[in-house]
Amino acid sequence: MNTEKYIVLQSREAVSATRGANLTRSGAGVTTFAQPGSDIRLEEADLTKRESHDLRRDPRTRAVAQPMPLKLIAPIRRMAADATTPSTPETWGIKAVRAPESRFDGSGITVALLDSGIDPNHPAFAGIKLVQQNFTDEDPNDIEGHGTHCAGTIFGGDVNGTRIGIARNLDRALIGKVLGKSAGTSATLAKAIQWALQEGAHVISMSLGIDFPGYVDSLVKQKRMNINPATSMALEEYRANINLFTELARLVQAYSAIGQGAIIVAASGNESRRPAYEIAVAPPAAGEGIIAVGAVGESDQGCTVAKFSNSQVDIAAPGMNILSAEAGTSNLIMMDGTSMATPHVAGIAALWAQRQLEMHGRVENASLMAQLVASGTYTPLVPGSAEDDVGTGMVQAPLN
Repeated sequence: MNTEKYIVLQSREAVSATRGANLTRSGAGVTTFAQPGSDIRLEEADLTKRESHDLRRDPRTRAVAQPMPLKLIAPIRRMAADATTPSTPETWGIKAVRAPESRFDGSGITVALLDSGIDPNHPAFAGIKLVQQNFTDEDPNDIEGHGTHCAGTIFGGDVNGTRIGIARNLDRALIGKVLGKSAGTSATLAKAIQWALQEGAHVISMSLGIDFPGYVDSLVKQKRMNINPATSMALEEYRANINLFTELARLVQAYSAIGQGAIIVAASGNESRRPAYEIAVAPPAAGEGIIAVGAVGESDQGCTVAKFSNSQVDIAAPGMNILSAEAGTSNLIMMDGTSMATPHVAGIAALWAQRQLEMHGRVENASLMAQLVASGTYTPLVPGSAEDDVGTGMVQAPLN
């Protein structure tokens, strides 16, 4: 019997004779979400084509998708910082989002970073409570450098007299390693989102995306398909995975009714090459209910959209010449990318969450998302910036 791996998100009480056999036979581990009115479970199962069709037809099934490969939204550029360069009070990105002017510092808030892990020994993270979970089969710490840089922007402490982090007094930082030198899948990421939610995350930050070209290539090689049918099949699963992340975002929102509120922010992607062409936001950021982040950089006229930044974003943040922690050293490194913009938004989200917590005693998903997106401003941007490119504008910290 030919079977393939599928990610299944469904109401736990959803039972049919076929499905019950499928999920029992698969032997996959079941993870249950407590949700008002029903329990939701997420699992990876081995299903035949007929079984997958049966699941899709059941109205209680939220999503069925085949796992697609993930890739880090790789920085466009990496440039080591000169250790002899005089320190500055804060990076330009920290200043642009007005973090130094805010009285909030992330106290009482938990942020989850789903990325390539972290270098816990970097001085930027001294004294921060890190909770690490490894979803890969490689070293649990960051051997790629991407996650460490992102973490530095969200919550890193000052390094050599320079402020690199926004929410420097988080209650906890959840670090889920979902990929690194080896590729993860959308199933890995779905499990990591569930882990972050159950661990009490108020903000989930993801600077990664689905590797569509890599998936097409795997179909061509493994199934010996021609490029055209392989692309069509990949598009089908691409849509299914967008639906999966949309449903996961809805689950996160529903969880807010009985637990703490949480929001997901994700990088829009670096595939555009402006002005030649623009690419729309890629999943998981393309999922409804996930805040898609675009990147901007400095110019003499004001901040301008980065040439690589994908379009149709919800909000923008500094993503060029971003100085943050370098894995494997005690130094800083400069990178460009929407991966670097996303942790700015995640850090600012933590400040807004702290404000909610202080005012109302809890964090609520919908209002936190609304406040964060509404904080965007066009004031620091070059005149004529397009909404598709920057969303509501440059994200801003709450001041009081």
